[in-house]
Amino acid sequence: METGTVKWFNNAKGFGFICPESGGEDIFAHYSTIQMDGYRTLKAGQMVNFDVHQGPKGNHASLIVPLGLDGVLQDAVPQELAALA
Repeated sequence: METGTVKWFNNAKGFGFICPESGGEDIFAHYSTIQMDGYRTLKAGQMVNFDVHQGPKGNHASLIVPLGLDGVLQDAVPQELAALA
């Protein structure tokens, strides 16, 4: 899993981009891959963990997990863990 910062996210369109901490090109982020209950959204400047996959137009983030300022899960429970509860 990688860590990065949300560059921007458009709620109306349901996508945005993440700047990876490791550097390189921005990573495409789609709302459907955000691991949280309720309304799935991200905020500019928010830290996230994510996996990267090569898509037809570049890198795509998957399994996006929002983090707080201290690097701990923020108002999010990965769906895999929620299913176990």
